[in-house]
Amino acid sequence: MSYYKILGFEKEPFSTSPDPDFFYFTQGHQSALTNVLIELRLRRGLSVILGDVGTGKTTLSRKLIQSLKERGDFIVNYVLDPSFDNEHVFLTSMARNFGIFSGAEALSFGGVSVLDLKEALEKFLYEKCVVENKTVVLIIDEAQKLNELSMEMLRVILNYETNENKLLQLVLLGQIELHAKILGIPNFLDRISFKYVLNPLGLKETREMIQFRIQQAGYQSSGRIFYDDAIHRIHEVSRGYPRKITMLCHRALKSLVMKRKWAVDESVVRELVEEDMHAGWLTKIHP
Repeated sequence: MSYYKILGFEKEPFSTSPDPDFFYFTQGHQSALTNVLIELRLRRGLSVILGDVGTGKTTLSRKLIQSLKERGDFIVNYVLDPSFDNEHVFLTSMARNFGIFSGAEALSFGGVSVLDLKEALEKFLYEKCVVENKTVVLIIDEAQKLNELSMEMLRVILNYETNENKLLQLVLLGQIELHAKILGIPNFLDRISFKYVLNPLGLKETREMIQFRIQQAGYQSSGRIFYDDAIHRIHEVSRGYPRKITMLCHRALKSLVMKRKWAVDESVVRELVEEDMHAGWLTKIHP
């Protein structure tokens, strides 16, 4: 039997997989999602969301994709690792993922020039957006990995437009270093219609996130499983980063099973922190 079932859960409450159903919406996440959806519906072009590692960018992108797929008029392509060596590789990836070429044509991408790929992409976007009245969306996670050539290619593609709106809707989610890359390309910066920075959670949001995930996992006991002193310590150690909160809560629940306890208090969290410090995984913690 899984540890979480022993404790009264129907599902694992603190998995690190980006499951949209377990995504706790802070005011910041909700604002980012709502604004991006508005930008996409209006076909404004480019939206950028920045945040440190573990602030929920990937899970937010999955929630965005889930929202778009519930509508019948969006065509969505999702890129998880945009490490493209050159323009041809980048455009080939887009053509393949959007299904721009037939199966037979796709086998001969090596013989298709960059110009041919650009023309095929522009024709595809026009056909879908203008003729079929659909909205084509490209979502790029880990966008800080984009090199200068790829950024320039995206800038060029954003020039594909009608008199009313952009043909391609682009959403970039990346770590803070993406900001410096964008600033180095003024013509790219000018095209951003919406930009947002995700910040770590406060203590209140940390408590709400833990409670939300407990409820989503179908916790069946009437008693509390995380005491306030434990949540306070979790927030201090994690500094409010959702991924760190999730991982620490997961370890705390496993500790309950091993110690045959039924609630996480500050001592449980303190022991986990001390283990990490002793092993060299933590070098400094908050008092």
